[in-house]
Amino acid sequence: MVLENYRVKLMPLTLDNFHHLIPVASEENLVQYSPSSIETPEKLKEYVQTALEQQQLQTSLPYIIYDKQNASFAGSTRYMNIHWKNKVLHIGSTWIGKAFQGTGLNSQMKYLMLENAFHQMDFEKVEFRIDERNIKSRKAVEKLGAVLEGILRQDVYLTDGFKRNTCCYGLLKQEWEAVKSKNFPNV
Repeated sequence: MVLENYRVKLMPLTLDNFHHLIPVASEENLVQYSPSSIETPEKLKEYVQTALEQQQLQTSLPYIIYDKQNASFAGSTRYMNIHWKNKVLHIGSTWIGKAFQGTGLNSQMKYLMLENAFHQMDFEKVEFRIDERNIKSRKAVEKLGAVLEGILRQDVYLTDGFKRNTCCYGLLKQEWEAVKSKNFPNV
């Protein structure tokens, strides 16, 4: 399913379109807080294959991000850790090129994903899991209205062997309308 507004278009990520992300994925330290590696075309392909395997298991829906304002591919994101019975999912594995950071692209993308998760997919909670040191991403989800629910200590190994603490943020469906009217009044 394609998610789209005036600024961004999220399309299913596939082995046929991931090559558009190779220039962005090769940027230095783009995913320094992630347990994944994407900096070479081979590693990016493995990353996409893993996401597609998770999609087959119905636990993930990966997207390629197209920035309509700049007419270029900007990165990737996904719904993940989808728990259909409990109506909870995560939005994560999000990375966008440095040229797109701080431009409003991420908030428009998250708006589309949250609106879709709560209203089309009928989920009751969306979670975000972020490395404790990634202040930029933490502030971004806090700005969206997500609440810090706890910190998982030494939770995930990163590619450099560091074991990170993971901040767990959540946003409930009943909180979304107030958040949406405050943060996205013109949408």
